[in-house]
Amino acid sequence: MAFALRFIDNARLKSKGLTLQLGVLQQEELKRAEETLWKVAQAEAFPEEISILSTTQGSPTARHGRVSKSSLIYKKWPYLDQRGVLRMRGRIGAATFAPMEAKYPAILPRQHPITFLVTDWYHRRYRHANREIVTNEMRQRFEVSKLRSLVEKVSKKCMMCRVIKAMPDPPVMAPLPEARLQPYVRPFTYVGLDYFGPVLVKVGRSLVKRWIALFTCLTVRAVHLEVVHSLSTESCVMAVRRFISRRGSPAEFHSDNGTCFQGASKELDREHVRARNDALAAVFTSTTTRWRFIPPSSPHMGGAWERLVRSVKVAIGAIIDAPRRPDDETLETILFEAEAMINSRPLTYIPLESADQEALTPNHFLLGSSNGYKVHSDEVVEGSAILRSSWKLAQAITNGFWSRWVKEYLPVITRRGKWFKEARDLVVGDLVMIVGGTARDQWIRGRVKEVFPGRDGRVRQALVRTASGILRRPATKLAMLDVMEVGKPGHGVPEDQEIHQGLREGGCHDEPPRCSSTVA
Repeated sequence: MAFALRFIDNARLKSKGLTLQLGVLQQEELKRAEETLWKVAQAEAFPEEISILSTTQGSPTARHGRVSKSSLIYKKWPYLDQRGVLRMRGRIGAATFAPMEAKYPAILPRQHPITFLVTDWYHRRYRHANREIVTNEMRQRFEVSKLRSLVEKVSKKCMMCRVIKAMPDPPVMAPLPEARLQPYVRPFTYVGLDYFGPVLVKVGRSLVKRWIALFTCLTVRAVHLEVVHSLSTESCVMAVRRFISRRGSPAEFHSDNGTCFQGASKELDREHVRARNDALAAVFTSTTTRWRFIPPSSPHMGGAWERLVRSVKVAIGAIIDAPRRPDDETLETILFEAEAMINSRPLTYIPLESADQEALTPNHFLLGSSNGYKVHSDEVVEGSAILRSSWKLAQAITNGFWSRWVKEYLPVITRRGKWFKEARDLVVGDLVMIVGGTARDQWIRGRVKEVFPGRDGRVRQALVRTASGILRRPATKLAMLDVMEVGKPGHGVPEDQEIHQGLREGGCHDEPPRCSSTVA
């Protein structure tokens, strides 16, 4: 605006043959441009008020009453100063120490774009900091109705603030998978597998590392523990072989994306295709066994085994003698005792039938009782007199346990613990930040390439294209920047051009693009 006014002035000076104004803009020119912008906004928002008040222009002490009571600025006692700027007559005109703009602030319409730009300028000047700072500074010069809500609106539309404050908006908590809800199946039909450790054991005079492989039945929540000597794929295969030898071949394995698990899954896939590998045929007794991986960086999707890892650690801590390091034999004994403790934990709080009846535990499905010392013959259903064989008696007892599992345990896991709010699903083309690491400036920026809805239709994970490649991440780790109109990703800009532009803004040339609080 200042250059436009200078151009107009120079055109007039040139016609009169006078010296033109050149060089850097002066303070008077900038102040004139600022007041011109105020007058443009006021003339478009309050044309009738300005027309009425022009007769008393320049007098803040003129009598009030000309502006209609229906006017939005009636209660502000407006007047026009000598420069034609619409100002509010406050009650501190006698304060000689206060500047003129503080005693008679300029009135700006809240919905006008110029007012928005002025507020945005203050927002950027104070480094996207506290909104109250911006509000306080603007009130010393301007009178804007509902100023705080305007400052908040400017902050929400600021791209820098979106990057700085972007957080994932997870969808509603998903329904439980089928593996958690399959009654009347053999324990460890659906297995979750995870590693934890290392644990230092004494071998001779040296200390070596051992890891613990935790197999958990996703249905009855029983655990099976194995000692693993390394994190290699071979050690994982041998641990699975020992597990299958004792618990039978499962229908599905569920695990995170550990390299040893991925290696075991690939060997299983090769055996399924070729069916000629005798070693794997001995390990995996059925080639129909399926291995499912949760998305990377999504431990909440593996909560069924992550929570049991903590329970096992507590049990081991209660058994192990802390000052002494166990040897391999001692560690194996400790694990078996911890496994028995975990499998005897109650799945429910209070039995429904009688106070004398013990709570349902994983050991009921493995051993027939919570501790394996007695068999509950009272679990037999009516008509037990006709159950003449031991096999039918065992079947009746097992069916009784499963009946209690359906009645007592399922209602416990049906409730949602968090994520009750509906969120907008990710769509292809959304610009997101991948939450990872401890510092926000380590978050990588990318573009959603493909989405994967869950059984309820909500998007739970997505493929994100970044400068370092395509990454698979859950929706809980993707912070949407929302730089485009909702529902119209990439509108008006080619996808490749837009993503390259977004990646360039992230900084770094040789590494994946990262956003920082210092990058606009």
